[in-house]
Amino acid sequence: MAVKKIKVLIVEDDELNSDMLSQRLKRKGYDIILAVNGEEAIQIAKKKLPHIILMDMGLPILDGWEASRQLKADAATKHIPIIALTGHTTATDRERSIEVGCEEYESKPVDFVSLIEKIEKLVK
Repeated sequence: MAVKKIKVLIVEDDELNSDMLSQRLKRKGYDIILAVNGEEAIQIAKKKLPHIILMDMGLPILDGWEASRQLKADAATKHIPIIALTGHTTATDRERSIEVGCEEYESKPVDFVSLIEKIEKLVK
């Protein structure tokens, strides 16, 4: 029986960060979907229903805080765990991420081992 791949939606407007993260996750066997802003993330999440979302918070058009809040308010997507990815590393940013519905928080530059552990824990 084939193992079902974990679908990860990476929401990142920085092409270099997005490419690096997606390549590393692909090598670990994850199925990657990409979005470049919060508005696109919401549309893709509703359509593709990923197993988890890695959400940059400093996004254009609709930031990650608001996109996460909207995803968690929608019955179709509220079950999808979100890990906030941000260069904002204060305790306030972590609290704000949790307040808008993110299950976890990872500061940039991303600690890849820690990120994988969080993904595996949340997607069980």
